[in-house]
Amino acid sequence: GEWEEWGNPNEWKYFDYMLSYSPYDNVRELPYPDILITAGLFDPRVAYWEPAKWASKLRTNSANPRAKVLLKMDLEVGHFSASDRYRYKKEKAFEQAVVLEKLGLAGAPGKA
Repeated sequence: GEWEEWGNPNEWKYFDYMLSYSPYDNVRELPYPDILITAGLFDPRVAYWEPAKWASKLRTNSANPRAKVLLKMDLEVGHFSASDRYRYKKEKAFEQAVVLEKLGLAGAPGKA
């Protein structure tokens, strides 16, 4: 199981180590950049409320008032995204569109 890989969280040394890289527990009042968080409602590894809590905590604690924290919750997929190739390509296109928008290249003829 996962305890062999990550350690038993009931033991302090493993718990403290896991806490050291926990995205939620390491949010600080910092000037975060724009962040896109993607998640799936049927993810057996990450419950749907975990990315929602993380997004909320980032929004609340960001020292950058202009930073956008976007949460895209897919209501039909699990941990590994869509299995249908067209839906998967649509997801990747969305992610690339967000990056192009951030770079100021979205919709600009001849720039992309």
